[in-house]
Amino acid sequence: PEETVTSSFASFIHAVRPEHLSKTVCHRSKRMILDSIGVGLVGSTTHVFDIALQYCRLYSSVAVSSVYGKPGVKLSPTLAAFTNGVATHSMDFDDTWHPATHPSGAVLPALLAASQMLPPSTKPNGMDFLLAFNVGLEVQGRLMHFSTEAHNIPKRFHPPSVVGTMGSAAATAKLLSLSTAQCAHALGIAASLAGAPMANAATQAKPLHVGNATRLGFEAALLAARGMEANPLILDDIPGCSGFSAFYSVYQPKPLSTPSDHHEFLLEKQDIAFKRFPAHLGMHWVVDAALSVRNLFINYAGSFSPSLIRTVVLKIPVSKYINRPFPSSEHQARHSFQFNACAALLDGEVGLSSFTESSIQRQELRELLDKVVVEHPEDNVANFDKMYGEVALLLHSGDVLTGKCDTFYGHWRKPLSKESLLKKFRSNASHVLPEEKIETIITMVDNLENLSDSSQL
Repeated sequence: PEETVTSSFASFIHAVRPEHLSKTVCHRSKRMILDSIGVGLVGSTTHVFDIALQYCRLYSSVAVSSVYGKPGVKLSPTLAAFTNGVATHSMDFDDTWHPATHPSGAVLPALLAASQMLPPSTKPNGMDFLLAFNVGLEVQGRLMHFSTEAHNIPKRFHPPSVVGTMGSAAATAKLLSLSTAQCAHALGIAASLAGAPMANAATQAKPLHVGNATRLGFEAALLAARGMEANPLILDDIPGCSGFSAFYSVYQPKPLSTPSDHHEFLLEKQDIAFKRFPAHLGMHWVVDAALSVRNLFINYAGSFSPSLIRTVVLKIPVSKYINRPFPSSEHQARHSFQFNACAALLDGEVGLSSFTESSIQRQELRELLDKVVVEHPEDNVANFDKMYGEVALLLHSGDVLTGKCDTFYGHWRKPLSKESLLKKFRSNASHVLPEEKIETIITMVDNLENLSDSSQL
């Protein structure tokens, strides 16, 4: 039969082998796995996670898969994937790629749950796990490149709910060793389960987008394994009949070549952004700019004194859902340029405690927020590869101090060091695990390709 875009993706998922993973891809993806586990562990301490877990515990059948931060608690595999996906995105602390999505949280929980689901005789080893994880990343990345719309900060669909669902289906299909035809059907089924609106950003519902992506992609693979079929042209551009193109206004799909002796994964060319604090990625530019101008202010005045400031000018890209002058909840605060800039100015840092109710509602912060003026320079585009953050302090004396950030520490152009990534993981994991287990996880992920049974993770 004639090759289609959809069949090329299915062939790739089925045919790709561990030897196609380069040292760079293995190194980068293991960093992602470690960071995602840590983010999921600290995320298991949140209120939205508790709500999701209470819901999932209504269903007790085939409880074989573990839950982040809850020793002894197990759920059915797909509900464990859902719950752990919610944990991963509950603080908006998870990794981000370009074009914009959160790739790990949509894939890793499904693979962890599936590894525990499989019988002892068919447990995937660590290399199988690592390959399936990278298949999930690759499919997400390739799909995002089908549309120029995906390169900018999203306005309609939250990307992990779209490409993440497809990535989870692809990764799980690979781990379960589905046939080429079954891989194609898994993608088709996943497309019918994908998509969530951006209007639910900055609410408790947003973490459900990642939880659903990993769970529903997993379910799509399980359904395909049991014989369910879907449109075999789901990724192709068929005039008059939208498939995956329904999620994008501009859609130009390209086939994915079947690996022969070599395949260059997108992760080889495009590294991942790791967040230093739990907030929307765009906040990292304004926080670093605010910290820069804060240092200038201290050198100027001897200490940070908000009373000397007449106006705080933020120069940011146009993006409605993260332009929030007076956030009233932790989720709104994580999606507010104004809040994160002012919190950084006041405290000299942004961290977990920045998003507590007491921190959000304190009087000195509200007074500083009153002084904020937002500008949208034409050259500051809503694109995570091109945007910048600038914070200017207009003082009552007439002096002006300015801080600007083009690339924050943790961006793919300025990756976190090994020491910084491990520090973040240890800090996150310490909220629910003892030190010896934290170090065991670090060692296990670092040597994942040598693990005989990936369910041990």
